[in-house]
Amino acid sequence: MTIETSLIELFASVQGEGPLVGCAQVFVRFARCNLACRYCDTPVQPVPLARVERTPGRRDFFSVANPVTAAEASRLVRAFGLEFCHSVVLTGGEPLLQEGFLREFLPLVGGSRHGVYLETNGTLPDALAGVLDLVTFIAADVKLPLTSGTGPLWEEHRRFLSLAGKKTLFVKAVIGGRTGQDEVDRLVDLVAEVCPNAVLVLQPVTPVGGVPPVDPAAALAFQRRALARLGDVRLIPQTHHVMGQL
Repeated sequence: MTIETSLIELFASVQGEGPLVGCAQVFVRFARCNLACRYCDTPVQPVPLARVERTPGRRDFFSVANPVTAAEASRLVRAFGLEFCHSVVLTGGEPLLQEGFLREFLPLVGGSRHGVYLETNGTLPDALAGVLDLVTFIAADVKLPLTSGTGPLWEEHRRFLSLAGKKTLFVKAVIGGRTGQDEVDRLVDLVAEVCPNAVLVLQPVTPVGGVPPVDPAAALAFQRRALARLGDVRLIPQTHHVMGQL
């Protein structure tokens, strides 16, 4: 049975967050998310027409009707010339809401230099189990309750990271003016216990929707305290805004 899904957009750019900042990638943005973070800066609601970039960086989009099949999506992705790309990024929204589609789509996508990079909110471990063998990198965004406004998701994150640690794993947490030391400490405890070899990225929030920015001194203090427990903790903002690329 052919599975279809709704896409928001496909485009080629560079990774703007985390340890692979600057790597050339093709981005597949899926509709829908199971969370509603107060600092979210991307569209997630399904749209009748997905937009597909013709030329990397030009923002010269054409439209494709939703829903799309795995075969059609893979054809559009391969047209970017994957031999020049570090990896194909699954982003959203929340890509793991499309587990069945991904199982059909990912085997059809080949040719990038380093495989598939999954960007996820890290709350759907059962769905991850269904596609784990098809992805290379996992960037899991752990939600700090006071910062994200989602409420506590620590147990979901624990189960997810326990499984994601079998791959190359980056753990990210957005920090802002509402971030408290207690929740950063709990994040560090979680990473130290479940996936101590993962890179932890503390990402200063890009202020949107009235979300207050993090004080630079507080961000540095969070990092220093985390480094007392973990081997690799980095402060990396969203760099793609500097380039005007999302």
